Formats: sequence, C-alpha cells, structure tokens
Amino acid sequence: MPLILKVEKDPTQRQEAIRKAARLIRHGSVVAFPTETFYGLAALATDYNAIAKVYLLKRRAIYKSLSILVADLSELENWIENLSREARHLVTRFWPGPLTLVCSASKELPPNLTAGTGKIAVRISSHPVAQALVQEVGGPITATSANRSGSPNCRSCEEVLSQLGHELEAIVDAGLTPGGKVSTIADVTTCPPKVLRSGAISAQEVLSCWEASAQKG
Repeated sequence: MPLILKVEKDPTQRQEAIRKAARLIRHGSVVAFPTETFYGLAALATDYNAIAKVYLLKRRAIYKSLSILVADLSELENWIENLSREARHLVTRFWPGPLTLVCSASKELPPNLTAGTGKIAVRISSHPVAQALVQEVGGPITATSANRSGSPNCRSCEEVLSQLGHELEAIVDAGLTPGGKVSTIADVTTCPPKVLRSGAISAQEVLSCWEASAQKG
C-alpha cells in the first residue's frame, strides 16, 4: 500500500504532509496529488528514472510525452525556449489554471519526458495543494493524470488506489477534486496556436486571446 498523506485543515499538519511528499519526489518517487480537475502523478521532471516509473505506472506509450507543472513564471524560463509575446499573453490571462501550453523544450529536460519531440507541455496549477507541492519540491514536477492510460480520470484518493494502488509510493489525499473538464492543451510553437485538446477553457477563448495580443502589435 502507498503512504497516504492526508492534507488536514490544521496548517502545521498540512505543511508536514506536503513536505513529506516533496521529499519523496526529490528522491525519485512517484506521488499522486490533487489538481483543480483530477488527481495527477508527480515525479521530478528532471529525473530520467523517475519519469520512466511514471510511464510504467500508467502503462503509457513511450512516444507520448508528459506534461509538467512549474511554481511560477520565473521558473518557466528555465524549462522552455522562445515563448512568444502572444503566448505570454495567454499565460497572463489563464494562469494559474487549466490551460496547458506546449512550448519548445529546454535541452536540460530528459528526453523521455518530451518523448523526443523537442516540446514540453507546461502550466501553473490553481489548486493550492498542487501549488504548495511544486514549490516545496523546488523544481518542475510531472502532471499527467493519475490513472492507467485509457482508464477514467480519478477524483479521489480511493479511485487512485483502485487503479494504481500498490505500485504508487504515496498519495497526497486532499479529498474529492472538482473533476469536470480536463485542462485545455494548446501548442504555442505555431502561429496561430493549435488547440490539441479542448477542455475547461474553450478553443475560442484561447484563440481570441491570442488574436487580441497579435493585433496590439
């Protein structure tokens, strides 16, 4: 059984749970955690072996890259290259939140994270536990959904256990997540961006925001 780290209302207990989870992640473990939609899987995004564990856990095809979370905009610059002015406008408008941007990846990131595409999908989460976790880790973490590939997304610790249970090192249990639509994914390495998956933010919202920025010159 994985270690269950319950996020309590008491600030001290809450911080201790997040600290323990972050310590595990920094040492190569994979930890399930809540986001503003569903539970995700966190591994240190700079750790090749930890990323390989995520693929094994999910039974995910190795040609499919993983997305990451960063703590803030200043950290974003360490892991991507050539973010356009229009893309920065999307960041300002929709982050923190359920918009994932596919950007040109820094060469510092492991090749199995990007599946050799040279691109990385990244966002800043608006969930307070996810935000606190990535900040405590001190580096980017993976944000792929905590489920077997092709299986339903998980909204609770119990659902994560039913799919991944004995293979996970730990779960940060913050109760039921909102669920609903998954994050929208937009590739901003092209102009205009290509919406690869429409989710909580509509494709029209993304494209309208991009066009408004482009028109400003």
